Amino acid sequence: MTEIRRIVTHPGGAHKDDFLACSLLAHVHEVAIYRREPTQEDLDDPATCVVDVGGKHDSARRNFDHHQFPRDHEPLCALSLVLQDMGLYEDGKAFCEWLEPAEWLDCLGPVETAQKLGVERDVITKLVSPIDVTLLRRFAACSELRAPDPLWHVMKMVGEDLVTYLKSLRQRLDEIATQAEWWSISSNGSTSNGSTFEALFLPRADPPVDEPSFGLGRYIEEQGKNDTVIAMVYPDRRGSGYGLSRHNDDTRMDFTRIGVCEDVHFAHPRGFVAKSSATDRNRLRELLERAFRGHS
Repeated sequence: MTEIRRIVTHPGGAHKDDFLACSLLAHVHEVAIYRREPTQEDLDDPATCVVDVGGKHDSARRNFDHHQFPRDHEPLCALSLVLQDMGLYEDGKAFCEWLEPAEWLDCLGPVETAQKLGVERDVITKLVSPIDVTLLRRFAACSELRAPDPLWHVMKMVGEDLVTYLKSLRQRLDEIATQAEWWSISSNGSTSNGSTFEALFLPRADPPVDEPSFGLGRYIEEQGKNDTVIAMVYPDRRGSGYGLSRHNDDTRMDFTRIGVCEDVHFAHPRGFVAKSSATDRNRLRELLERAFRGHS
């Protein structure tokens, strides 16, 4: 693969898609970013990444523009194209809820984006952060960014964190798939007529994981069980027992109901999480059954 020597993006106003696309590329290639109109030589040179400008999408030549796509093309921005080239786009769409609205905003504008989100137009403006404003304004004011510049380092960190998040989450989901157990629990004592609910159980790993609950919600969603699983049980990272928590904040699980149990040393007063010294699967199932109240 040709070694990348530079990144070129358009001058003038900066947007979230070109900023993030350049951030990803700065992290991967650690080269300077130039804000200028690309030359034909830039477009033909596979050692030059041309981002959000140039009228071409050709990943072999490292051209990542979307403005030439027809009006009815699915909304894809420069960030989308770079993520596709890195093999991270599908996970990005699945794990970054902000990505699709960012595509809509860049391709369709604020009015249609608000319609797709089911909100009023002014909500889009209300969600703009001063962090966004400062970073994009400073980026737009530059003609060249390279390693000594603080903004270049910030962009590199943004790209690194996004790549690390997507890759580590995918790795974590693969790990969970080999370890997790789906529990179906009959709760005959918690309600007048009895009912059944589902939970995800993750046993303790060897060596232990720093954040045992990381990725569990995403795994449930990816497995198509978002509407049926209401609780998760996972190793307590601060002790030898287990944590118990709601999935999707389903209020049918109320962990204050087990706060009086001797082997439960913490139950949040809002009922969404508890910690137990219990390690036996049957006992953990009993605690879930007792915490279940059978209605939202």
